[in-house]
Amino acid sequence: MKKWLCALIGVVGLGGCASPEVGRYANEAPALVLERYFDGTLDAWGMFQDRSGAVIKRFEVRIDARWAGDTGTLDEHFRYADGTTQRRVWTIRALGGGRYVGRADDVLGEARGEVRGNALRWRYVLALPVNGKVVNVDFDDWMVLIDESVMLNRSAMSKFGIHLGDVTLSFRKRAPGQ
Repeated sequence: MKKWLCALIGVVGLGGCASPEVGRYANEAPALVLERYFDGTLDAWGMFQDRSGAVIKRFEVRIDARWAGDTGTLDEHFRYADGTTQRRVWTIRALGGGRYVGRADDVLGEARGEVRGNALRWRYVLALPVNGKVVNVDFDDWMVLIDESVMLNRSAMSKFGIHLGDVTLSFRKRAPGQ
């Protein structure tokens, strides 16, 4: 009886960690087209919360984005509440069928993403500096387009399947000429 109960708790626990499939958003509007949304200048505001929900870091980001054919460049400039700064440059390639791959200097291997409807699921491993060391952390990003200028992003961070915390971002695309 105890083995059965432990197995049931384990299955239910793992099921609670599962994410929905991006295809469930296929009919949601407005349609997210990365090549259109990430083209121009965007501003973003975000925070990192640890697994208890405590806000650990707050930040602002300016993103200069452009596309040439099937390849996009997102030049991200971070400014943290403590005054520190960081830059990350993504190179993203559209594979067709709503699929994308991306690279950045602090991303291990390739990031993989898929767009359906108004949602993008973007997964990658980030080499994250923590207390003088570099820790490789899994990111599971979900971006949802709200309207032509606003997109929300929630990223779950984990290591060895253990949830470490979440990053929440709000993006606003600037109007041309701003």
